[in-house]
Amino acid sequence: MHPENRVTVAAAEPARPAAGGPTASAAALSAALGVTGYLAGEQVARAAFLAVRMGRPLFCEGEPGTGKTALAQALAQVLDAELIRLQCHEGIDASQALYDWDFPRQLLHLRSLEAAAGTGQERLDAGEVEASLYDRRFLLARPILRALQSTPSVLLIDEIDRADDEFEAFLLEVLSENAVTIPELGEVRAVTPPLVVLTSNRTREVHDALKRRCLYLWLDHPDVTREVEILRTRLPGLPERLAEQVAAAVHELRDMELIKPPGVAESLDWARALLLVEATRLDLDSAAATLGAVLKYREDAERALQAMRSFLP
Repeated sequence: MHPENRVTVAAAEPARPAAGGPTASAAALSAALGVTGYLAGEQVARAAFLAVRMGRPLFCEGEPGTGKTALAQALAQVLDAELIRLQCHEGIDASQALYDWDFPRQLLHLRSLEAAAGTGQERLDAGEVEASLYDRRFLLARPILRALQSTPSVLLIDEIDRADDEFEAFLLEVLSENAVTIPELGEVRAVTPPLVVLTSNRTREVHDALKRRCLYLWLDHPDVTREVEILRTRLPGLPERLAEQVAAAVHELRDMELIKPPGVAESLDWARALLLVEATRLDLDSAAATLGAVLKYREDAERALQAMRSFLP
């Protein structure tokens, strides 16, 4: 291996943001998040503030649609950092999260070396050929490696509960060291570790070892008052009365035993749909015309329409 191909980025302590600015306090961070359109309650703002200032991963758990992913997106805006997202799924492995080699380009490079050697222009040395094949130009950086190399960055590891135990163990090692070793190149260690936000919909329990490495935050659906505020903030043209009706109706739907209860994203979509059909209020007719924006299963829609006859005009 040639020395020039070895990559070792100097280690550093997790960067602590300056005392001023949006990370000066939980209240300042809450206000900054609000500017992005994310209305963080006191508990959420405090947990995010501690994660930023302590340089610790933030583990966000809760029902789908409670704003876990949106929190990471808003934090990236506040910190003026690149948002790098790793979407977990069943069977995900380290190569999909970390790095891979661009095999087609390596093969083309090898053929060009063989062609040059065949014309007598260049003499092939096995060690040099191997070193040239594993050059940084052929390295495909996946989300975790990109986050370690980018400064500043927010690494969103979405739906970690969908991954398996082996991937959790790998992730724990990476988060503990903020470094990875590429056998052909050497160690890559973050100069400024990324702010890591992990989300879980709690489809299964995540191991305690990973949770212990993180600060924990449980996110629940907002109450009606906060949801009205979210709707009015994200949709400035939404009449207050319609926002109140949508928020109240969504909360009624969440109390039903639906296959997929609506989250905040669905309530926003419902409000947008009502604006587009020029509804001035939420009644049975406007609800039936736009229900596909908030409920995604036929059984849920039928049950909801039946129930809404009791609380909608």
